[in-house]
Amino acid sequence: MRDLALYAAGGLAIVIAIVHGVLGEAVIFKRVTVEPQSLRLLLRLVWQLPSVAWIAFGVLLIATPSLGSERARLYIVAAAVVTFAAGAAGNAWATGGQHFGWMLLALVCGLALAGR
Repeated sequence: MRDLALYAAGGLAIVIAIVHGVLGEAVIFKRVTVEPQSLRLLLRLVWQLPSVAWIAFGVLLIATPSLGSERARLYIVAAAVVTFAAGAAGNAWATGGQHFGWMLLALVCGLALAGR
């Protein structure tokens, strides 16, 4: 059961990352005008950074059960929970809890903790 929780946490993390990246490019940056162009590029890259981290943690969470190390399992889960909890808290604070993203990030935390 613990392994299933980690698989679910990792899969959800990857889905969240892909949606975040695609919607950011298709919706946010399509509407926003930022000058100079170099600043626009920087903002786009910074926007995609969480997506890259979330995919990496998703892969690690999915791979964790096959590592065979309880210590590695604990460290991977702890690092993932800190990362996703920070994202959830920031999202909830910045949007006043109005955006559903914080709930999904918190769900990843809960599933990862269930799989520890």
